[in-house]
Amino acid sequence: MRAVPQPTHHAHLRAEDLSKGFEERPVLSRISLTASAGQRLGVIGENGRGKSTLLGLLAGDLEPDAGSVTRHGSVAVAAQELPFADDDTVGTVLDRATAAARAALSEVDGSAAALAEAEPGADDRYAAALAEAERLEAWDAERRADLALAALDAPADRSRRLAELSVGQRYRVRLACVLAERADVLLLDEPTNHLDATGMDYLTARLREHRGVVVLVSHDRVLLDEVCTALLDLDPNAEGEVVAHGGGYSAFKAAKAAERARWEQRYALESARDAELREKVAAAEARLITSWRPPKGAGKHKRATRAPGRMRTVARRLDELTGQRVPKPPEPLRFTGPDLAAGPDEVLLGASGVTVPGRLRPHPDLAVAACGRLVVSGANGTGKSTLLAVLAGRLAPATGVVRHGAGTRIGLLAQESDFADPSLSPARLVRDPEPLRALGLLPDVDLTRPVGRLSTGQRRRLSLALLLLGSPHVLLLDEPTNHLSITLVDELTEAIRVTSAAVVVATHDRRLRRDLDSWPRLDLI
Repeated sequence: MRAVPQPTHHAHLRAEDLSKGFEERPVLSRISLTASAGQRLGVIGENGRGKSTLLGLLAGDLEPDAGSVTRHGSVAVAAQELPFADDDTVGTVLDRATAAARAALSEVDGSAAALAEAEPGADDRYAAALAEAERLEAWDAERRADLALAALDAPADRSRRLAELSVGQRYRVRLACVLAERADVLLLDEPTNHLDATGMDYLTARLREHRGVVVLVSHDRVLLDEVCTALLDLDPNAEGEVVAHGGGYSAFKAAKAAERARWEQRYALESARDAELREKVAAAEARLITSWRPPKGAGKHKRATRAPGRMRTVARRLDELTGQRVPKPPEPLRFTGPDLAAGPDEVLLGASGVTVPGRLRPHPDLAVAACGRLVVSGANGTGKSTLLAVLAGRLAPATGVVRHGAGTRIGLLAQESDFADPSLSPARLVRDPEPLRALGLLPDVDLTRPVGRLSTGQRRRLSLALLLLGSPHVLLLDEPTNHLSITLVDELTEAIRVTSAAVVVATHDRRLRRDLDSWPRLDLI
């Protein structure tokens, strides 16, 4: 009977003063963090803050402009996008993930043969090989991979080419392999994207039992609460520092609100103090300009001649205080949902008998009324995205009928953001950038940057903005929280709850489903 593997004590990750920029734009500045075995660090912050960039630096896939990263132990990465060659298959990814386990088993066999031949040092070699195989649980690697693929609903046919898979399928294959690999350090970028409820439960369990280090970027508030031992907030505090907070998201949210309130109070007090000093300096300057002197015989002439010197001292003190003053709290980028019309007809959208072979099975007929609400749920592969594409008129069904009300505008937010010309800036994609700016989804600096240079989250924000600028009567939202910052997720949730437009949402986001629990539900099977 094999011994139970011991915790991976040597797993360790340390970053010191990391800075990274792209072209003329700084993304990260002097970021430091430390994570040891058993620690699970969540990385959060607004879109464009550099969360994915930080993971790339920690993995060694990107070189920092300054600073250093120290890694102890093996590292496995699940990035948001999986690069692949034309001939790469599911088996290619599996082979890479299980390579260390296969090598460990090969060394066990080789050292056992050396031991049988009584070669010098064979005892130590065999003991070391056996310990490494035990640490990796190498005998179980293939089975773990199969279990992970099944739990995440990822394609298990090793001959299937990655190019034939959807973005979600490719990500699930990669994530399953990372979880099965048993690396010491796991770096995961938005791991809940493309997962259904079963997959999320499996992911949560695997991360909680991981013996090494976990660093994950996620907008999933439930995952951050259930998994993370600390959160690194990339939005700087009053001192301009990026700091880590102990605990999960709920604790962080309360601490962040209190921190913001203290910052605003401190800024208000210091601003009032500075304003009072400036008034005094201005009044003294005015008296000097008008050549004010105290009456003769008042005994104040000596003090009056010292007034300019005192004024200079006060002015210097004022400059010192201004330099030390806490900066003004930045105005957060707040999403302002536009006023959308309820629609011209009582029934805006309907579907009956709709099917798509291999993608969408028969389901109950549906009708979406003006101001209607509907949540579409179901496991991966049941056809949620296909149904929304059919309802939007982007995909023709094999059977059944889709009805749009006369004059009804229908808008679809697809799971993936696709732009025909990534060299165009957001401002050039619209006739007038002012309505785009008014939505509060993109800062001014990003309105003139080419779309191809925006982060995944920023492109997602742009897709949402373009959808809303079309003033649809019906919003079809396919996994709307994917890639968005947590703050925006909260704001978007409130906006779709109060909008006059009809809303149909397909989502696996556990918190969003909880927030929309009162909405009618269509379960696909």
